[in-house]
Amino acid sequence: MVAHLSDPDTLTLHAVRLLGFAELRRVANRFAQDVEQTHERLLDVEALGWVDRSAFAGEEGWSLTARGRAEGERRLAAELDVTGARGVVSGVHDRFLPLNARFQDAVTRWQVRRAPGGTFTDNDHTDHRWDDRVLEDLRSVGRRLGPLEAELTEVLARFAGYAHRYDAALEHALAGGGARWVDAIGLDSCHVVWMQLHEDLLATLGLERGSEG
Repeated sequence: MVAHLSDPDTLTLHAVRLLGFAELRRVANRFAQDVEQTHERLLDVEALGWVDRSAFAGEEGWSLTARGRAEGERRLAAELDVTGARGVVSGVHDRFLPLNARFQDAVTRWQVRRAPGGTFTDNDHTDHRWDDRVLEDLRSVGRRLGPLEAELTEVLARFAGYAHRYDAALEHALAGGGARWVDAIGLDSCHVVWMQLHEDLLATLGLERGSEG
């Protein structure tokens, strides 16, 4: 089977969905598209009411409208129908959910710890044994991403790259690059990569976050 290549318009709209709010170059880079061509496509879909351009905290970027979200999901559903890939994506999603629970637990333990008296306090990352155990849990979860991604990319090429990006972020954290590589939102951290993959699966299957059971 040859993996389906999504059309550039769909990839541009989908990139905005996955990034949430992003400036032009990040939208283009998400699927390695030309910046100028991406800008033209964004202007076209802005005219259709599918994306908005706005400024937030001193940064200008693009985000999906409700109509754009619906159009993106319509396009992704059509891809599943054309490729017959729905069963593959649904099966991967089912196996992703228990991994997601483990990942969320590990990130929580990275951020907070139980203090004496049963209360919780921020993890200040001075207990290296604690952090090492969490990082090992994150590595264990990450090992499962490669096989899941391989199944997805056999049918939909746009799912490529998640495992590599996750491993790269984790290696930064393991190499002493800072706690931010686990859960920061301003860079390609483990958490950002993981949440984008989750959003990708939800968007492709037309599911709402929190409705998965």
